[in-house]
Amino acid sequence: MIKYLGSKRRLVPVLGAIATVAGARRALDLFTGTTRVAQELKRRGAHVTAVDTARYAEVFAECYVALDGEPADIEALEAALVDLSNRPGVDGYFTETFCIRSRFFQPDNGRRIDAMRDAIECDYRESWMYPLLLTSLIEAADRVDSTTGVQMAYVKAWADRSYRPIALRVPEFVPGPGVALRADAVDAVRTLGPFDLAYLDPPYNQHRYFTNYHVWETLVAWDAPEHYGVACKRVDARDASTKSVFNDRRAMPDALLGIIRDVDAELVVVSYNNESWVEIDALEAACRARGGVVATLAFESRRYVGAQIGIHNPDGKKVGRVSHLRNVEYVVCAGERTLVDRIAEKGDELWKLPATSRS
Repeated sequence: MIKYLGSKRRLVPVLGAIATVAGARRALDLFTGTTRVAQELKRRGAHVTAVDTARYAEVFAECYVALDGEPADIEALEAALVDLSNRPGVDGYFTETFCIRSRFFQPDNGRRIDAMRDAIECDYRESWMYPLLLTSLIEAADRVDSTTGVQMAYVKAWADRSYRPIALRVPEFVPGPGVALRADAVDAVRTLGPFDLAYLDPPYNQHRYFTNYHVWETLVAWDAPEHYGVACKRVDARDASTKSVFNDRRAMPDALLGIIRDVDAELVVVSYNNESWVEIDALEAACRARGGVVATLAFESRRYVGAQIGIHNPDGKKVGRVSHLRNVEYVVCAGERTLVDRIAEKGDELWKLPATSRS
């Protein structure tokens, strides 16, 4: 998995255990991102529908959720990855934009990314392996980038990992089929379902995934967009069409509460934290309005990486201190009383589940 803001790595065992307690066979992951949670739900035996607006999220979902990993032709995929790895590097848009004009990647790796991405588009566009090869490339690039985990900026001095040569790997597949859908959650939720379990992990604040991971958007779209700023962000980041209602402080609460109301699922599970724009009481009230009962689990966790490294000016000098380094992650479960009571009874047990390094 790539480094990702708001990753639910530590909550994956909890969410998986909730799915098992619920006996979920049809599950929805409405803000799937890297598909970390969707993969766990799929491992637990659910047929998962993974939804997101991001291009890279759709690619991940096609690789890890929609593909049945059991019958996948691994030998053919390995051969394709060897083919891509042997392509000589070229000076292309990616190298010029993200290695020269900005410093997200070392130029040698940038040239190889250019060559491999061109080959994926020219030679594998119609292949069943297309999203798998893109996934492998994105994950490989993430392992050699020079950022703190988001692409709004790059670090002042090259990160140690950026000196390593980029290396493709076979993705770790999950058996069973699923569905990948690139769509806006507000629109999609009205037509999807029914589900046994719906997992909602909406953006909490003004930080936009479209700009935080604009390099991955461009790597998937492969459209050589015009860009602006030191970070060479896509110019369409300024378009209203790329802005989410969930990053608008005024509009976000109604959008989230509307999704909770409209989703067609027996059990609704919402992950949230105490730094969000919607108070936990309001969130619980919206869940309770669906009928049934609500149980809330709370877990203390570290804040995002930006909080850990502190506040810096554009020259990289530390100029301030963050107010706190930890927050509280909530998992709100809403559904029929017997089901929610079973989950609540396991609260202490769920809290003790270890975090996973990969899901």
